[in-house]
Amino acid sequence: MKRRSFMKSVGASGLIAGLPVNPAIADEKKLELKQGDVILFQGDSITDAGRQKKDPIANDGLGRGYPNVIAKSLLEDYSKLGLQIHNRGISGNKVPDLDRRWQADCIDIQPRVLSILIGVNDIWHALNGRYDGTPETYRDGFAALLKRTKEALPETLIVVCEPFVLMSGTVKDNESKWFPEFDQRRKFAKQVASDAGTVWVPFQTMFDEAVAQGTEPSALAGDGVHPSAAGHELMAKTWRQVVGI
Repeated sequence: MKRRSFMKSVGASGLIAGLPVNPAIADEKKLELKQGDVILFQGDSITDAGRQKKDPIANDGLGRGYPNVIAKSLLEDYSKLGLQIHNRGISGNKVPDLDRRWQADCIDIQPRVLSILIGVNDIWHALNGRYDGTPETYRDGFAALLKRTKEALPETLIVVCEPFVLMSGTVKDNESKWFPEFDQRRKFAKQVASDAGTVWVPFQTMFDEAVAQGTEPSALAGDGVHPSAAGHELMAKTWRQVVGI
């Protein structure tokens, strides 16, 4: 399996050594990539991770986060396919922000694989008084976005990533404000993904299991929201195993 070298190399790095993906998380289906396939990552600052904003191009300036980790390994494992990998995450984005830029930053790119991680700002900005969206606003907006995408890109494999937080930093300091509403939003994300027939990457489950095995939450995301290098590597490892490439 081509991803074996990636899984081995990532698994050997620092904090995530010895943290294999739970087989229950992994999707047994294998996606067959083709020549010139386009892979697009979408989301907020977790996906953005300092990526190149001005005149972005495929396979370059993808930031320091999980999209870059995934891209490097895919371009190595599938070096003969000429894959075109894009990162169009933008820090601070919520579902309505994705919707406003979706034509140019998604549909026009015509991805074969589309990965979306969105949701933490939809609650964080509400907690800060900068947004009045409710969990139902998130659910309905996300469902409409996926419906729009499936209609425009019927052949695209859509991957929805579970929003997550860890009990450290601002999340731990404001636990009573984050919960139980954040759990409700995660449930809505899974519901919307299931209704749309997308692939579901359970990042919260992944991080919870890593913590249960002894990794400190702060080592995976210092502020409870933005992953460390080890956190991004674990996300990349899980994403590839679930998506099957």
